[in-house]
Amino acid sequence: MKKSLLALVAALACAGAAQAQSTVQISGLVDVYAGSMRQSGSAGRTSTVGSGGMTTSWLGFSGKEDLGNGLKAEFVLSSFLRADVGNLGRYDGDPAFSRDANVALSGGFGTLRLGRSKAPNFLPTILANPYGDSFTVSPLVLHANMASLPAWGFGNLTTPADTGWSNQVTYSTPSIGGLSANLHYQFGEQGGDTGKGNVGVNLMYFGGPLTLLGFYEHVKISNPVNPAPINTKTDWMLGGAYDFSVVKAYATYGQAEVDATNFEARTISLGLDLPVMSKAGTVKAAVARTKVEGPANATRTTASLGYDHFLSKRTDLYAVTMHDKITHLKSGTSLVLGVRHRF
Repeated sequence: MKKSLLALVAALACAGAAQAQSTVQISGLVDVYAGSMRQSGSAGRTSTVGSGGMTTSWLGFSGKEDLGNGLKAEFVLSSFLRADVGNLGRYDGDPAFSRDANVALSGGFGTLRLGRSKAPNFLPTILANPYGDSFTVSPLVLHANMASLPAWGFGNLTTPADTGWSNQVTYSTPSIGGLSANLHYQFGEQGGDTGKGNVGVNLMYFGGPLTLLGFYEHVKISNPVNPAPINTKTDWMLGGAYDFSVVKAYATYGQAEVDATNFEARTISLGLDLPVMSKAGTVKAAVARTKVEGPANATRTTASLGYDHFLSKRTDLYAVTMHDKITHLKSGTSLVLGVRHRF
């Protein structure tokens, strides 16, 4: 009887240890805003309830298993969502797990990841501006990724192939003295042309108050739906931030070119993050200016001023006004009020 009881306790202990070595987590973020939107040159003002005023809403699953000797297996499956209408994806037709769909092995050597994951441009861009990954009010993110504005007139993006790449192999180095790097290669999966794909790298340095960032991309394949050959594009950016305690300052400079045309874009951005009310909130200010040269020349300048107030570590309220101006077109001003919750 005692032996049987001891065996049962030992079995339960082993099961508990195995369970502790493997974890699965459900997490996400819901961000919804009410706004009055008008970009430069647009036909008219739009009153809207939208999703992702400060951060694109998402839902995800992740897991990690300790394989022993410092080796771990990981997976991430996460989907963007539009909380204003209850649909998955950033737009109709966006893949179900366009945010992340990958598996990885990590250890002292770094991390090797296979599947859909972040493009080289993503982390440096969101870390180098006070509005992070806002595709609604961040001037830098809008200039880099949003070419759909008809008045802008350019189908070429400063960031040419989405913020995530499919069919990708990514190697992330361990951090050494605050410096780390990510090496990216996306297989084009084009029959008869196995060398056609996307390649890129980013570097990030975090040293106390100083952050330095940069990326380079050489792109031949579109993303994220049915990757297909495109005109070869290159883009790069250098940027950083410095936290003076009383204020955090940001700055970037980047260029993008399309080989088959005369398209060339140069973007500069500046930003400030000013903590107020005993750091319960921050005043955010940012401006980006992009000069496009090619078949048609144009300059776009976008500036945002806002306040973000944290009710807790997971929930914040924000208000942002944005001014947008394209050469020879009427300017536009937008205002958004929203709430963001992490879980």
